[in-house]
Amino acid sequence: MKQILISLILIAQCFAETENGSKFDCRIPDNRDWQKGWTEQHKALNAIAKKGDTDLVFIGDSIMQAWSTKGAAVWKTYYGKYKAANFGIDGDQTQHVLWRIENGNFDGIKPKLIVIMIGTNNTSSSTPGEVGQALEGIVKRLQKKVPNTHLLLLGILPRGVKASSKAREHNKKANAAISKLADNKKVHFMDIGEKFLEKDGSLSKTIMPDALHPNAKGYEIWAKAIEAKVTELMK
Repeated sequence: MKQILISLILIAQCFAETENGSKFDCRIPDNRDWQKGWTEQHKALNAIAKKGDTDLVFIGDSIMQAWSTKGAAVWKTYYGKYKAANFGIDGDQTQHVLWRIENGNFDGIKPKLIVIMIGTNNTSSSTPGEVGQALEGIVKRLQKKVPNTHLLLLGILPRGVKASSKAREHNKKANAAISKLADNKKVHFMDIGEKFLEKDGSLSKTIMPDALHPNAKGYEIWAKAIEAKVTELMK
């Protein structure tokens, strides 16, 4: 029995070391080749980049990816006039976007503007400061890849029904860290989260049914909130 207990302790220590090590560090590039379909999605985005005919890119996780589904009509209205591409991948975290940047997502294109929102999937595994550092890494890599491109960093959207949600507080602190990356020359920051909230600070199911992902109405709110800035930076 004692030997079994020791073995269990050692196994737990190994998992703790793995989860806190570089493989799961939100600031260190990592892929998700273990997840079915992820590599294919990544390669498909690389193929879009290689065509070189894109002047506006949105990149992030499922919230960004859903511009192609729930937000498709809104996308067509606001971004159909551009050569726009959606580089969102469901489930991605900051480390995965870092890896994608280093592995082909921007090889061949020189967009005028890249809109970035990423980090909500890091809420339970990373500190707000670490998320901010990860976004700094994203900015630096993109500036190296596409130095003449404007970067519009969007604050992580509110999540959780109530204003007192732990995830909400975490993302608020992460957004404060992300905002410091803006130089208002090539790197810009907008926090549009307040536009999704009710007067009491709650998230309405009529905008975010699961208190995380916007519906079509939510994407309309989003597009209107950034329209002036996008128009300015796409000139």
